[in-house]
Amino acid sequence: MERVLADALLAQSRDPCALLGILCGGEASAERAETLRLVLQQLEERGAGGAGALAEAVHEVAKGYLVPLLHASPGGGPAGPRVLRAASAALRSCARLAGPELAVALAEDALRELPAVPSVELLAAVAPCLRAPDDAPLLRRLARASVELALAGDAPPAVGARLLPALAQSAEPALRAAWDTLGSSGLGAEGHTGPELLVLSALAEKLLSARARPADLDARLCGRFWRTVQAGLGRAQDALTRKRARYLLQRAVQVSAELAVDCTCGPQDTMGPSLFWWSEKKRDELLKFWENYILIMEVLEGNQIHVIKPVLPKLNSLFEYAVSEENGCWLFHPSWHMCIYKRMFESENKILTKEGVIHFLELYEVKSLPYSPELSEFVTGPLMDVLSESCLYSRSPGQLLGSGSPLGLKLQKFLVTYVSLLPEETKSHFLLKFIQRMAGRHWCAVPVFFLSKALAGMPRCKALGGEGLLALRDVLQCTMITHQVLLRGAAQCYLLQTALHLVDVEKVSLSDVAAFLMSLRQEESLARGTVLWTELCDWLRVNERYFRQSSISGSEGQETSLKAYVKNLVQEFVKSPGWETGESGFMPDWLEARLTSLMVLLAVDVEGMKTQFSEKQRTQNVLRIFLDPLLDALGKLGTNAYMPLLRTDRCLQLLVRLLHSCVPRGSSDQDDEVSTALQTSVMSAAESMSQFVLRRLTMNELQSVADLDRCQLYLKVLAELTSLQVKLGWKAGNPIRRVLSPLKNACIHHLQEAEDGKEPTLGHQVQRVVSMATLAALCEAVDQHPVLQLESPDAEPMDRFLSTLPLSQMLWKARSEEQNSCVHPLENGSVLEESPSSPGWGKTVAQYLHDQWVCLAFLLRRHRPLSPAMESDMQECFLPAVEMPAQTLRSALDVLTVLPADRILPVFRCMEVLVPQLLTSEESLCIESFDMAWKIISSLSNTQLTFWPNLKAFVHFVFDHEMLAIAAKFKGQAYFKIKEIMCKIIEMSTIKTGVFNILIRHCCRSWLAAASGVSQGSFSSAQDYSELVLEACVFGTVFRRDQRLIQDVQTFIENLGQDCAANIIIENTKREDYYVRICAVKFLCLLDGSDLSHKLFLEDLAIKLLDKDESASRSRTRYHENSLQHRVKNRVWQTLLVLFPRFDQNFLNGIIDKIFHAGFTNNQASIKYFIEWIIILILHKFPQFLPKFWDCFSYGEEKLKTSICTFLSVLSHLDIIVQNIPEKKLVLKQALTTALQWCLSHNFSVRLYALVALKKAWHLCKALQFEECDAWTTVIECSLSQAESMHGAGNARKNWQRIQDHFFFSAFHPLKDYCLETIFYTLPRLSGITEEEWITLDKFTSFTDIPSNAGSQWYLSGTALGELSPGDWSQQDRGYTLGEADSQSEWADVQKKIIPWGHKALESDLELMLQDRAAKLGKSISRLIVVASLIDKPTNLGGLCRTCEVFGAAVLVVGSLQCVGDRQFQHLSVSAEQWLPLVEVRPAQLTDYLQQKKVEGYTVIGVEQTAQSSDLAQYCFPEKSLLLLGNEREGIPANLIQQLDVCVEIPQQGIIRSLNVHVSGALLIWEYTRQQLLRCAELAS
Repeated sequence: MERVLADALLAQSRDPCALLGILCGGEASAERAETLRLVLQQLEERGAGGAGALAEAVHEVAKGYLVPLLHASPGGGPAGPRVLRAASAALRSCARLAGPELAVALAEDALRELPAVPSVELLAAVAPCLRAPDDAPLLRRLARASVELALAGDAPPAVGARLLPALAQSAEPALRAAWDTLGSSGLGAEGHTGPELLVLSALAEKLLSARARPADLDARLCGRFWRTVQAGLGRAQDALTRKRARYLLQRAVQVSAELAVDCTCGPQDTMGPSLFWWSEKKRDELLKFWENYILIMEVLEGNQIHVIKPVLPKLNSLFEYAVSEENGCWLFHPSWHMCIYKRMFESENKILTKEGVIHFLELYEVKSLPYSPELSEFVTGPLMDVLSESCLYSRSPGQLLGSGSPLGLKLQKFLVTYVSLLPEETKSHFLLKFIQRMAGRHWCAVPVFFLSKALAGMPRCKALGGEGLLALRDVLQCTMITHQVLLRGAAQCYLLQTALHLVDVEKVSLSDVAAFLMSLRQEESLARGTVLWTELCDWLRVNERYFRQSSISGSEGQETSLKAYVKNLVQEFVKSPGWETGESGFMPDWLEARLTSLMVLLAVDVEGMKTQFSEKQRTQNVLRIFLDPLLDALGKLGTNAYMPLLRTDRCLQLLVRLLHSCVPRGSSDQDDEVSTALQTSVMSAAESMSQFVLRRLTMNELQSVADLDRCQLYLKVLAELTSLQVKLGWKAGNPIRRVLSPLKNACIHHLQEAEDGKEPTLGHQVQRVVSMATLAALCEAVDQHPVLQLESPDAEPMDRFLSTLPLSQMLWKARSEEQNSCVHPLENGSVLEESPSSPGWGKTVAQYLHDQWVCLAFLLRRHRPLSPAMESDMQECFLPAVEMPAQTLRSALDVLTVLPADRILPVFRCMEVLVPQLLTSEESLCIESFDMAWKIISSLSNTQLTFWPNLKAFVHFVFDHEMLAIAAKFKGQAYFKIKEIMCKIIEMSTIKTGVFNILIRHCCRSWLAAASGVSQGSFSSAQDYSELVLEACVFGTVFRRDQRLIQDVQTFIENLGQDCAANIIIENTKREDYYVRICAVKFLCLLDGSDLSHKLFLEDLAIKLLDKDESASRSRTRYHENSLQHRVKNRVWQTLLVLFPRFDQNFLNGIIDKIFHAGFTNNQASIKYFIEWIIILILHKFPQFLPKFWDCFSYGEEKLKTSICTFLSVLSHLDIIVQNIPEKKLVLKQALTTALQWCLSHNFSVRLYALVALKKAWHLCKALQFEECDAWTTVIECSLSQAESMHGAGNARKNWQRIQDHFFFSAFHPLKDYCLETIFYTLPRLSGITEEEWITLDKFTSFTDIPSNAGSQWYLSGTALGELSPGDWSQQDRGYTLGEADSQSEWADVQKKIIPWGHKALESDLELMLQDRAAKLGKSISRLIVVASLIDKPTNLGGLCRTCEVFGAAVLVVGSLQCVGDRQFQHLSVSAEQWLPLVEVRPAQLTDYLQQKKVEGYTVIGVEQTAQSSDLAQYCFPEKSLLLLGNEREGIPANLIQQLDVCVEIPQQGIIRSLNVHVSGALLIWEYTRQQLLRCAELAS
């Protein structure tokens, strides 16, 4: 058509120059540009070029019209795609008509204007017109500029789509210049992969050509080319770059096969194979290898695990191809295999990532791969990067809780196997790099734990030196960032084991080892009494003579034994530092004291290992060897007043650390010789130390703010000495007792002196802070050791002083001339003053206030019984702080506004005593205290260190037993405020695990204490807060996946027991959700049903539990297994089973209907078992309820449906139900009648349950020998025999056998199995509920905050039920899983999506018109037009668009192009509209459109059933066909049927009248395509 138009124009105008002038003279437009292109192309075809007038005219057209048109559209803006395309093609024709001079001139001009889009289009147009010999310099410049522009990353798409291919086709100089420029830019550099592959794809037809080319222009021989391709395959983030890399690889393989010439990619740096090679001798093997390789890479693009998993066996075959069987070396470079794994690791689908990691880790289990440096780099690079993903360590489906991560276990096995296969000379380097990579990033708790465990599993070898030990220290720092204490401690334990297994002791010194051990937290991983400590001591004992020499004293020839090292270490530590100049200065850091104490204890235990028998005297002597310098210094503290201050500090620090660290953890903490000997040695110097502490704390020797740290040190020493003295016996005249009274009196004296009104000095204020801290420490000591209080004759003056001390008293900082003070007033008039030039003074003020409230808390607790209820009744104030509680409480609220979070504990303890006294008289003040305290707690929820102790103090304050009782008695605002806070705590616990645990634990212990007290009536307050116990019984959230993972790993660590030292050292905080339920259940078990208050509480709780179940059932009639609703209902019935023994008949009369009603509810299997169980127990204990039970069978079958199975299951345990019935005959007859009736049900499941009940009841009749039942024999025996011999071998017989073998009917005994173990562990496990709901018996026994019930039958089952495995009756519909496919070695065929290789880099060229895209994609453009203007639904249009694009239709006609933006359309079209021409023709315009197409030679075919329609199977489609599709409801209108050339209908075999319009259209489109393909095949043959 275009050629006809051009010929017509040229025929009408005999002068081409005039025609060109006319076309250029009018208003510029896209149509005018396209017409100009047609005319110029036609002139070019006629050979009209050369010199003369036409050449000049063409030159003028190019320079004067087309070039300006490229730079600006007719509207004034940038030129559109249509104009660019037409003008570029016209310029190419101009260059050919006018000669090469025009092409050179145009190229020179455009080159100066790069990177503008018009310049790129112009260059792409004229580049093929440049001549190789004459224009070679210009071609080189152009090629270099184009490549540099493409590599910059922001080049116009046309550079890669048209300019570079045009240059590659033009001449070899341009190709060589482009190739050289690409190489000089650092081909394969990180971050440039995408642009480089864009350039390579554009040049691929020449660089990877089937024609012979110079070796330097053959990309296959360039190693940098292959590294770029591999980077694109493995690391590229975008699909387009990966697609280009696959295209280049496939083209290289195809070219190699076509050339049939051996080749090898250049020399390699290693001894391994080349990156790419070809050998005709191994042609078939190479083609098979690369075919499988490219298939795998293509399939990985899908990110669908069900498609990818069957392809993974082909990856195993790649390794078989890649390794030579003869000499065991690599035939293919292993980096190709690593690209596949990198691609899997980078996948967005984490399931695929996990599959990739596991597949790689399993490689060495089945294959012995040769060593390759690339493999080692891959392990320490991409593999370790992906191992940092926590989600990869989740359990596999069906794996038990706490059994460990499959990936973690495979990682350990892989690391052991891989390192064992490494050459000896590379092991050390690999392990060092592996550990350094661990240290080079921050890890989450789960990955670092499993990596550490894998390293600890390595067999012993001398692989790490000082650098490796330093790297392990760096890894330890990485483990400290997690809040998961148990995981953090376990990781440290395994890193220590790694050091013990892998460190070469000859390359490290004892100083290096000590520094490494200091990186461990002793309170989490390294403590005496653990298996790990013993292993460390044994390692030191075996290797102590082989360590590299240490030189802490500077002498080079000293002994390297551990004993000598530690002895020297203590001497150096105790020795006075040479740099000390005076008595002032900061206290030394504790780090050195920790190190010295650790090494001393290790050395003592190592020496103890050297003797076969335990000798106390020997232990004492060994300690004296190491600690003589320390004990000597400590013994002189009280008499040597001139001992250097820093020396005393260091000695006391070492003493405190030794006393803290010497006590062993775990089972060996009794009668430990080392701790006993150490304590005895320390007490020998107790007199000297106590006198020294007394002097330092009372004689004004502490004068600076820095001295306050020394005060804390002295108080720690005093507390340790006091505890030791109490342990040894608090006898009259002991040295500690002699200093306590003077110390107390001196402190009171100093605090009284400060009130004389004089302006204080800094020393006086520091002494005041020291005195208050000392009094607080004495109060805490008396609380901890009551024996001290019994021997305090002067307690009354101290109480009087503390009570009269002004609360929140101002603490002045001594002023100097240059200082200005900052004053902070409190609400009660007191003032806190802080000097801006005194660092740490604010902290000092906070400490002073904290200590003051510690003393006040001690005083209030001591005089609590004396506190009156009303202040107005007081005539004389003897102890004002105690006897004026309202004023004291107001001061507490004031001080809460200024104290930091870590200093508010004593204020909460005071409020705990004060608020119950004021709850009736000052209720508003009490509510204010509740609100302020809760506000503080809420703000601390993200602060781990301060939140938990403060929360515990808050709970003790607000939920004090006395407070709860008073609030419940008066039911005022305080009562409702307490309930409001209770709800807020429960709400917070759903976000922060462990919060509810503290509340329920405290309340249950308080109520139990009240229940066991003298006043039994005090327990009645618990009933007012029974909703707290109710929520505890059903508490537990459905965790997020990451939370569930943390719990799984923690359970795994706990299951390791003593093998992991962290389990022994770290105290189990019992913050898991199930401990809330354990606490509530144990509390309920301890209540006495014979006590009226207990009985009322339990009955009220049972009613609320039933209401909870009913409301959960009403909220959603159907719910998923293991959903929160399922779990809550499950917990309700578990608790009701626990409460059942306390129910009497009168109470059951009121709730029996609710229990039976629950049996009719649609419940999950686990809940049904509990309901059936409790009904069995009720009927066994109270047979009076049997009539109500029989009534449950009287409802119509349609109403009952399958819920009748619940009551039939109860009936199957008739032997238990009738035990307490003297006359069993009537019950048995009723049971047989009922069972027989339901054996006739139309529902198969109901019939099975009825048959089980019938069989059980019949066996009971025969066992009891009831002759009255003989009349039933024939019917029953016939029914049972038919059940045993069900027809066929299908599911009916299998299900009958399954239900008989099910645990509930075969092994479960409702009476003997009645215990906590069955209720909370065995039955949930057997019923298939999630493992998070399984509470093992040891968790009940380990929770010691609530004592266990004395009855052992509560805990252990009397049958073997717990040994059974879950049956398959309730799981019979599970069906096929992906796991069944894992056994396939290699699938014969796999899914593979069609990927058009011919497009190369054109995906980004979206501004091209759709026809051009289709042509460049290599798609066949058919002559089929599909008209869908009558279709309304976007879904049909979207599916039809996809079908048309897939089968290559020429165009799809729609009623409105707005449908393309519809979501439903896009969901079905999956971007097909971007690759298919769409034309808008409204229904009203269809008649004219069809007439026009008929004129163009199209046959108009209607898809409709008419009287004269043709059968699709018989119809032959013309090449130029137009399909008209009808409306979904009305089909093709009558007026349009008249426009049709033919109607085609689809033959039908069914009775439905018609097909969906999209399906109909798809069938005809395919039939048209099939016929055209057959015609093409016939023409080709």
